[in-house]
Amino acid sequence: MDLNRVTLIGNLTRDPLKKSAPSGQAISQFSLATNYSWQDAATKSRKENVEFHNIVAWGKLADIINQYVKKGSKVYVEGRLRNSSWKAKDGKTLRKTEVVADNLIMLGHRGQREVKLAEQTQ
Repeated sequence: MDLNRVTLIGNLTRDPLKKSAPSGQAISQFSLATNYSWQDAATKSRKENVEFHNIVAWGKLADIINQYVKKGSKVYVEGRLRNSSWKAKDGKTLRKTEVVADNLIMLGHRGQREVKLAEQTQ
């Protein structure tokens, strides 16, 4: 049995980019920042690192994201990893890893309830 599953909670670094596939299907692309913190063993100081993740959503989920989610929004994203590569004009091979979202939950501030936006089945 194989498993390709990603779960992230983070903040959008920019407003979602709205696109359409040649078929007319909606596409939403955005970047999600996740933070990781730890205590340095040698100095006992607190360290923090930020990771950036490219996210893409399709269809109804993309429509909802484009309508309700914006830069700075905290979201929970579920999906799968997709790797792609292509040749640039200069002949170099470029690679990209992105999360293909199939579920997104918009998270509110503390004390507010979570709002589940959409769930898309593949």
